Amino acid sequence: MSEIPATFSLPIVPRYAEVDQQGVVFNGHYLTWFDEACTGLLDTLGVSYPELMAGGHDFQVVHSEIDYASSVRWRDTVRVAARCRRVGSTSFTVEFSVLAATEAEPERVAVRGHNVYVVVSTQDWTKRPVPDALRAALTRSCGG
Repeated sequence: MSEIPATFSLPIVPRYAEVDQQGVVFNGHYLTWFDEACTGLLDTLGVSYPELMAGGHDFQVVHSEIDYASSVRWRDTVRVAARCRRVGSTSFTVEFSVLAATEAEPERVAVRGHNVYVVVSTQDWTKRPVPDALRAALTRSCGG
């Protein structure tokens, strides 16, 4: 997976509490960053999460993959780039690149990954088709 063209880019300031005893960002924090970037991507595409919920839809992560290329450390300059990779009948996939830099080195891809989200009903939490407005917005992010 090459670096993704960013439809949305979320700046991150790695907090001291996110760094483990090895001096790098603990791996579990990347999933939080991915979720925050997904929400930001949807906002950028004109999809309001509260409106989606009010319309009876939500989405849940059903699969995540993360590949680590280099460490992210406290005080690195970081951003998470996000864009849609795929839209299916009831699910969609968002891919992420965590880009990091220091004063001494240029921006690099530190982490790559993706989440598969399944759309569910807010009433019974069962799988539902991707709503038309969400599908249209995500398809724009996928580039077609």
